Amino acid sequence: MSDSREQFKSRLGFILIAAGCAVGIGNVWRFPYITGQYGGAIFVLIYLAFLFAMGIPLLTVELAIGRASKASIAMCYDNLEAPNSKWHYNKWWQLAGNYILLSFYGIITGWMLYYFLRFAFGTVPHNLPKEEAIATFTGILSDPVILFTCMATVVVVSCMIVAMGLVKGVERYTKPLMILLIVLLIFMAIRSCTMPGFADGISFYLKPDLSKLENHLGEAIWAAMGQAFFTLSTGMGGIAIFGSYMSDHHRLLNEAWFIAFLDTAIALLAGFVIFPACFTYGINPDAGPNLLFVSMTSVFSNMTLGSVWGTLFFLFMLIAAVSTLIAVFENIIAANLEMFSITRKKAVLVNCLIILVASVLPVLGFNILSNVSILGHGTGITDFFDFLVSNNILPIGSLVFVLFVTSKSGMKWERYIEECNKGIGFRVSYKLYTYYRYILATAIAVILVIGYLQVFNIDLF
Repeated sequence: MSDSREQFKSRLGFILIAAGCAVGIGNVWRFPYITGQYGGAIFVLIYLAFLFAMGIPLLTVELAIGRASKASIAMCYDNLEAPNSKWHYNKWWQLAGNYILLSFYGIITGWMLYYFLRFAFGTVPHNLPKEEAIATFTGILSDPVILFTCMATVVVVSCMIVAMGLVKGVERYTKPLMILLIVLLIFMAIRSCTMPGFADGISFYLKPDLSKLENHLGEAIWAAMGQAFFTLSTGMGGIAIFGSYMSDHHRLLNEAWFIAFLDTAIALLAGFVIFPACFTYGINPDAGPNLLFVSMTSVFSNMTLGSVWGTLFFLFMLIAAVSTLIAVFENIIAANLEMFSITRKKAVLVNCLIILVASVLPVLGFNILSNVSILGHGTGITDFFDFLVSNNILPIGSLVFVLFVTSKSGMKWERYIEECNKGIGFRVSYKLYTYYRYILATAIAVILVIGYLQVFNIDLF
């Protein structure tokens, strides 16, 4: 453990960057839609209950592992485990998850850049029909040159920021980007209040509606549980790495609350932007990528000053996606610095090339290799990569982390509690051991199993 290890310059920097790791495009294209689908405010309450019961404890687990070990996923197990134990073998597949994630997440981030530039340069036609928006998005996916160029641009920019170091690069640029993201979102949400469809949109979004839960209560509970778990991106060391750069001034429960609050607030506010606009212009909101690249493109093309609003919206989305790229790439670079005797700039250069090469296969999966189906049911290459991360590495990694802090051969519960309660703020109770070891671990295992059932089209509800 090196005394020269960098630390965040400010607490705000840590919170915003850790939140940037958690905030992703799923906050915008999934959370608002499933909220409207499953009873509005009732679903939000169910989600918040799971966030409190699962998400925040998992954040404290990763942060404690990171801060106690002062290391990335590459060495955190080694620094905390009991002698002759085997926990450190987990680092290899968890670290691999970071590479797999970046190989396809950079492509999706590239879509944000493409649409941001289209609106910024005014090339989106006025009153664009939804059918034409679909054709445009399909055309982008079918062009590997456009996909690779946009992906390479955002990946290289993210790498350049990470190459500057934690304080001079990651904190210096991610902090103002996250502040800009929040300002843009609040500004656009206020703008939505003036739209004719605001009342109908918010009614669809947040009006408590028990009828939507009739015969769908199990689906709603699973959706809320899954969202509370996946929204914070625990399980691959992305949160732990920023815990390793923390000071001991504040207790981890406080920091976890701030991260979860920011993540949830951004997801909730996104609905205030999307639904009033869709209802104003009579465009049915979809789930998934269509919500952003089809529905919202059509919405902005119908607005007065639509190019301006479209530019701001996709700038917001671009920042959200790039902040995740930077956070995950920092985890990879920190791991490389700990495992190999190389400089940060060399580690960035080598790993940037690795990510660019690894992204070629997912890029081709949208066009030249679009007929390739790995898991069946039309599951393409990118879907398979997402399956590896979302349905395997994230839940299994989170389960391993929970077992690690509650195991006598791992970090040990006593040391976890001690680490959580350093500094000022709210304490984590020692008495929660049984909850973490058995209830929380079981809940994660349930997420893992249900995820598999859904992938293979086995209807549980």
